[in-house]
Amino acid sequence: MHITEIVFWILVLIVFYTYIGYGFILQFIIPKRKKVILSSSHPVNLPRIAHIIAAYNEEDFIDQKIINSLSLDYPSDKMKVILVTDGSTDFTIDIAERYSEVLHLHKPDRKGKVSAINRAARLVREDYDIFVFSDANTLINKDALMHMIRRYANPRVGGVSGEKIVLSHDEDMVQGQGEGMYWKYESWLKKLDSDFYSIAGAAGELFSIREKLYEDIPENVILDDLYLSLLICKKGFIIPYEPKAKSTELPSSSIEDERKRRIRISAGAFQTMTMMPELLNIFRYGKFSFQYFSHRVLRWAVCPVALPAIFLLNFIILFQGGSMFYLVTMFAQMMFYALAVGGDLFSDHKAGMGKLFFIPYYFVFMNISVWKGFFRFINGTQSVNWEKAKRKGQYI
Repeated sequence: MHITEIVFWILVLIVFYTYIGYGFILQFIIPKRKKVILSSSHPVNLPRIAHIIAAYNEEDFIDQKIINSLSLDYPSDKMKVILVTDGSTDFTIDIAERYSEVLHLHKPDRKGKVSAINRAARLVREDYDIFVFSDANTLINKDALMHMIRRYANPRVGGVSGEKIVLSHDEDMVQGQGEGMYWKYESWLKKLDSDFYSIAGAAGELFSIREKLYEDIPENVILDDLYLSLLICKKGFIIPYEPKAKSTELPSSSIEDERKRRIRISAGAFQTMTMMPELLNIFRYGKFSFQYFSHRVLRWAVCPVALPAIFLLNFIILFQGGSMFYLVTMFAQMMFYALAVGGDLFSDHKAGMGKLFFIPYYFVFMNISVWKGFFRFINGTQSVNWEKAKRKGQYI
């Protein structure tokens, strides 16, 4: 076999392993492991919770968010809702001040989400046992906190991640359908990760951490949720995934809004990977290194390079006189990318027949975003300030 073919198949196997094989390997391993059975009863001594919400220009939704947060099933004397507004210029502040039950922390200078949650954590950390973080544009199910708190009965648990649900409807555009499908896939993988050992990155839409493990996040950090998740695991604790704690949000209103969000996430992922390279030391971190490398590093740093390389190598193999089989693989790739291009044409339209395209489209879209995020990271052009993304539709 020619060296070109060897490299081609190595890259194909890496891509297959990253997106499909890793999950099926975990499914094969996990049944052989003893699963932890959680008690259905509430803990006798409930910990004190500080529910921290960072908001910037959320006047259209903050009222609904506050009402949702205050209505969660948790004793009011054990939980405090803390809203941190950083540089908001709309009516978010005025709306928040209507609620005396909420501790509202405001500063007119906009320094970004990390600065905001650091400010809240420093102020209240001596009074609370658990920090819960949730996004200002998400709704949480009523018993979410109780389900998360049960996990802390295990002293090895340093944080708990909830499940992110992106609402999508039949009439949603292709991008919205793709975003929803992606998070269903991520939820499947995170459940497997959690059953095996620990997830390798919590979604900031709903995430909790033991107060004693919280450290001020460097203010140049782009992704606070990923940074804190990896920091917890670096300290030797685990982060289980709790699918009964759900945060629900609407899909991005346009492909441009989703593109900005994905590029920012990718730039932050590269930044965090370079800040904690020791997590790849499998001799020190064992199972977690295996999960982190398989679920995160390969997807962020290897597959976006492997995909165009596979296409190019396939072309070279055919040019060198490759067999008919390589003509089939080339045709399959061309069809996949043609569907992705079709998805781009439908991205800002109603889904309809575009349902055929949204998986190839979103897959390619995410990998292109990784490339753009990488260049923003190495150029230092990704701001830590979060930009409010418009959302499409309404909650029912």
